Amino acid sequence: MALSDFPRHPLLFGPSPVHPLERLTAHLGGASIWAKREDCNSGLAYGGNKTRKLEYLVPDALAAGATHLVSIGGVQSNHTRQVAAVAAKLGLKARLVQETWVDWPDSLNDRVGNILLSRIMGAEVELVEAGFGIGFKSSWEQALEDVRSQGGVPYAIPAGASDHPLGGLGFAGWADEVAAQEQELGVFFDTIVVCSVTGSTQAGMIAGFAGQDRPRRVLGIDASAKLDETRAQVAKIAHDTAATIGLGRDLRDDEIVVLEGWAGDEYGVPVQSTLDAIRLTGSLEGVILDPVYEGKSMAALIDLVRSGEIGKDSTVLYAHLGGQPALNAYSALFRS
Repeated sequence: MALSDFPRHPLLFGPSPVHPLERLTAHLGGASIWAKREDCNSGLAYGGNKTRKLEYLVPDALAAGATHLVSIGGVQSNHTRQVAAVAAKLGLKARLVQETWVDWPDSLNDRVGNILLSRIMGAEVELVEAGFGIGFKSSWEQALEDVRSQGGVPYAIPAGASDHPLGGLGFAGWADEVAAQEQELGVFFDTIVVCSVTGSTQAGMIAGFAGQDRPRRVLGIDASAKLDETRAQVAKIAHDTAATIGLGRDLRDDEIVVLEGWAGDEYGVPVQSTLDAIRLTGSLEGVILDPVYEGKSMAALIDLVRSGEIGKDSTVLYAHLGGQPALNAYSALFRS
């Protein structure tokens, strides 16, 4: 099957915007830097990368007769907020398991940002004490069983919509979207920089770009602080997605790149380079990043351009995946 053979439920405005970051480019004095903005891709609760993935899960959920979308994430999960928005749009219920993945001492952590928006949209939110992990969790399995026991039909959406047979399709389509925008703009992005945690965003890109046969690097920036797990997950989903969309060849090892050095010691805890990247991008471009994902991938981009690892003749596309509502839970970092 090809990607076009899979049903897709439109949730986006259309292709997400692409624009140059001219002042950041000039400041760093190296590669030309552009951004593709999944943070403003939809009218559903600020959008984000997961909304693009959910376009392919929704037809499957509706075909199954689902009454509930059941998913899991951290307390400030961008993903669960987007699941809540999609459920509201479809007239379904959302059951969200919010685990304490991040050891962050903000007293309002469970009352602001993403989780606040999920509650506004009518989701049933369950707070669970449990550490970070991208695998299947017993708390999520219990939520699915609870819905069944109450006579509902749950549709299971794993963390990040990632470890799902259709999880990589949204960003395989993103790769095709980029190619069309390149043709319109008269540019070629030889390097893509994207944050990786649950894996299917980068994995979908890899599978999608592999079918274009152009000399392009997709650099995943680990923000999980569990590099081996994330790299293995990206590889698994990329291979599965490539097979699903009928790529017709095996992916090469050099197509799957996940870099470490910017995650810090723990998922969801910003380090100094994260905060520096947020302030620099905000002050030069008016572009807002979050401290869990985008601040870390931008910190990597900045360092890779400054070091020359990304050369001066490169044209870089920074994948902005969204996530800014989580800033509310980190407000103490920006008092001055």
